[in-house]
Amino acid sequence: MQNNQFKKGELYSFITGKASIAIARSLQKKFNAAGLQLTIEQWSVLYHLWKDDGKSQQDLCNATFRDKPSITRLVDNLEKLGLVQRVPSDSDRRINKIYVTKAAQKLQEQTMQLAEETLNEALSGVPPEHVDLCKEVLQKVYDNLK
Repeated sequence: MQNNQFKKGELYSFITGKASIAIARSLQKKFNAAGLQLTIEQWSVLYHLWKDDGKSQQDLCNATFRDKPSITRLVDNLEKLGLVQRVPSDSDRRINKIYVTKAAQKLQEQTMQLAEETLNEALSGVPPEHVDLCKEVLQKVYDNLK
């Protein structure tokens, strides 16, 4: 039995992630207003490194759902900004581990606070049980297509 409760136009706009794009745009505006020269894409890489520093570029691809060329470009730009450094792996010369610098560590608290503010604004008026249901449904969609 099909469970297609969307009209085609609604489905495509749902799939494109209007909410995700709106959140990203809002957060980017907050970064810009705070004088941070950081894109949302760069911040997402830093976010995963703050959680687990020293990831390989492949690990960052997996964590951020980006391809290798995109991660390479992002890491290159973060390196130019002095926010990350590549360190060759001890066990495999083909692998570089990516580490945040002190400059990036200084950005963590400020950017995470801006991200929290943005999410609070985005979820304003949404009951917690709806947020939980939404997470559950989106996880199921992801798992179905993984």
